[in-house]
Amino acid sequence: MCLAVAGPVLSARGEGVTRVGIVDLGGRPREVNLALVPGVEVGTWVIVHAGHAIEALSDEQAAELVGLTDEIAGLL
Repeated sequence: MCLAVAGPVLSARGEGVTRVGIVDLGGRPREVNLALVPGVEVGTWVIVHAGHAIEALSDEQAAELVGLTDEIAGLL
C-alpha cells in the first residue's frame, strides 16, 4: 500500500521540472520534487507521494490535517 503524507515546505530551489525543496515529513526533512505544484512557497503545506509534491494545501486544510493526525495519534 502506498501512502501520501503532508508537511510544510522548508526551502525551495530551481525552476520548472527541476524545482525541488525540503519538506518536513513528520519531523524528518526530505528532498521532494515540487514540479507538479508550481508557485508553492516556503511555509506552504504539500501532500507528498513517492518523492513528489502532488498537491498544495490551504492553511485551513493543513490545520485540519494536523488536528486529525493528532487525534488519530491519541487513539494509538
